[in-house]
Amino acid sequence: MPEKRYLMTPGPTPAPPEVLAAIAQPVVHHRGPDYTKLYAECLGRLREVFRTESEVMLFGVSGTGAMESAVANICSPGERVLVVSAGYFGERWAKIAAAYRADVDHLRYAWGEIPSPDDVATRLSERDATAVLLTHSETSTGVVSDLQSFAAVVREAGALSVVDAISSLGAVPLETDAWAIDVVASGAQKALMTPPGLAMVSASAAAWDAAGRSSSPRFYWDWELTRKGQAKLDAPVTPPVSLVAGLNVALGILLEEGLEAAFERHVRLGRACREGIKALGLELFSPDDDSSAVVTAARAPDGVDSDELVLLLRDRHGVTLAPGQGELKGKIFRIGHIGYYDVFDITTALAAVELALIELGADVERGVAVTRALEAFEHTPV
Repeated sequence: MPEKRYLMTPGPTPAPPEVLAAIAQPVVHHRGPDYTKLYAECLGRLREVFRTESEVMLFGVSGTGAMESAVANICSPGERVLVVSAGYFGERWAKIAAAYRADVDHLRYAWGEIPSPDDVATRLSERDATAVLLTHSETSTGVVSDLQSFAAVVREAGALSVVDAISSLGAVPLETDAWAIDVVASGAQKALMTPPGLAMVSASAAAWDAAGRSSSPRFYWDWELTRKGQAKLDAPVTPPVSLVAGLNVALGILLEEGLEAAFERHVRLGRACREGIKALGLELFSPDDDSSAVVTAARAPDGVDSDELVLLLRDRHGVTLAPGQGELKGKIFRIGHIGYYDVFDITTALAAVELALIELGADVERGVAVTRALEAFEHTPV
């Protein structure tokens, strides 16, 4: 019998069968009426998920492209931007800003540390900045920051808040308009349950004003080009029409569940995963609280290389987890639980981790992780 495969990373994540079925439909022409109707519905649903009245621009690209579009449109060479980083993807903000020759002021934390809005306020009082580039959910460490507080201090300082919400949108609360966030960049391949290849960006009126002043070179990333096309439901370049069809179905599934219900489900899955990890006697790397609703990061036990553990899980048990990145390589492994997951996916991952650790000679208590996870999921309503 063919081996079943379980994708348990924080991105890409599994796509529901309905999404895959939509992608598998015959390709339609991107300037015909069939696509126009689909395009309009998808853009409308994106505004609902972003919780914004502003236009959400859709690009055929990975989430990093959405981040780059933000820098290309609101930053000019030589302008100071403040980058707040505490992991792999915060460092990516700094690299993108440097590539566009911005003056990068880098507020850097240790990986796994939780950034502080007070530190940002202090830095901005010492040195002004055009924009502050933030990571809402740092999937390399499992840390989800208090975005509302960050947005408030950035706004108070007169800067633009620019947020990487690639793994947070649709998984944890994010109120674009209510929290007055200027730019939100996200991607389809995480909590939005669609295969990789689409990213999206929302921009406030202040962000659009900055885009009008920016002197950074851009063409594909030009927001105005995309906005004009979307206003006529006529994309400026050929979009990945089949992926848009899949995303539209995925957004419909998410909105039918209800965003609040989805947020609650992710909190409960995070609780279950953390309790299972602790029952194995492992140390959590991500915070042990409900902010860790996107990914659970755990330290490998002494004598076990986490990269070896991840390979064993994939090759022998068909379970794909995420390894550590950057300075955490070989030290931690990560279990994603955003998007198309339920508690039985969590227990499958935990059972596989238990088996693999025993095979690698680790001393773990057998049979308790799954039970503890189920109890945490069932008896701790949000």
